[in-house]
Amino acid sequence: MKLTAQIKLIPTPTQADALRRTLEAANAACDAISRAAWEARTFRQFDIHRLCYHDIRAAYGLSAQVTVRCIAKVADAYKLDRKTLRTFQPTGALAYDARILSFKADSVSIWTVDGRAAIPFACGERQRAMLQTQKGESDLAYRRGEWFLYVTCEVEAPAPIEVDGTLGIDLGVTNIATDSDGTVYSGKTVKSIRYRHRRLRNKLQKLGTLGSRRRLKRLAGQEYRFATHTNHVLSKQLVATAKRTKRAIVLEDLTHIRTRIRARRSQRAILHSWAFAQLRAFVGYKAELSGVPVHFVDPRNTSRTCPECGYCDKGNRKTQAAFKCLSCGFAGLADRIAAINIGRRAAVNQPHRSEADGSVAPERKPAA
Repeated sequence: MKLTAQIKLIPTPTQADALRRTLEAANAACDAISRAAWEARTFRQFDIHRLCYHDIRAAYGLSAQVTVRCIAKVADAYKLDRKTLRTFQPTGALAYDARILSFKADSVSIWTVDGRAAIPFACGERQRAMLQTQKGESDLAYRRGEWFLYVTCEVEAPAPIEVDGTLGIDLGVTNIATDSDGTVYSGKTVKSIRYRHRRLRNKLQKLGTLGSRRRLKRLAGQEYRFATHTNHVLSKQLVATAKRTKRAIVLEDLTHIRTRIRARRSQRAILHSWAFAQLRAFVGYKAELSGVPVHFVDPRNTSRTCPECGYCDKGNRKTQAAFKCLSCGFAGLADRIAAINIGRRAAVNQPHRSEADGSVAPERKPAA
């Protein structure tokens, strides 16, 4: 499996200036390539290469491979759609491959407009071990006055463990996650911090003074880093629980959830602010590293269906927190009920397997 190792470069002032000028030249070249591709209505990488490779290399003083990487960057930008002319920030990230970047013991040899530069780097022990499996491209990025490399590494994942049962996980806002064992990961702290940041941003934006803009710049990224840290901690706990109890993880498939839900205007900022896709990605790669299988199921009606009798009705969930079946009277925490139903749905969504006589096993339907 592929993982990304983040390492911090420690360049001298002269090397930092060379790196900055390299990014500026490369992104200026990307703008020129984008304009040429847009005017010619040519967006495939091979066609763009034939169109402007020699002109771009001569005009911007880039090496052959850096020019190729710039063309690839433009082609990738147009893969989303071809309706808008793509432009690039002066210090946008640039992808390096093995021809223009290599690692030494404690430094990295990287191409710049001033030639090759050997720049020391710093990273943790885990990242240093991952660099031994470095494979593919590395992105050079400039963030808040510091230089980073995001290195693609090929890590060997262990074989999946033998599991006995599933651990269903219900995701939400009031409770970020609730598992089928009844463990609740509250979102109260998260909601309060997000509310405080949102209120402070609105206040500073209305002021519009030089001091308020400086304050906004210092605050930028704090909420994102907090959310990322919270998702890392939560995903680690969920995977550890599943591995310890030898169960597979079952999550809701929340793809395009923001376009499928309806909410009052006052609730939209809260509902749309949490990074569920990031949490799903963190659970996925941590589970793969631990050998824990992960399944995704349809989340519809999981919080309205009784796990005892299978009766499904909107009235089963009278409040956000409480569930009580109108048919059999079974009651409990609504999020845990949803997690139980999510865990059970994985068993009916497995691929079909042939029977001993060669016939195909009949498809089993989830409870209504």
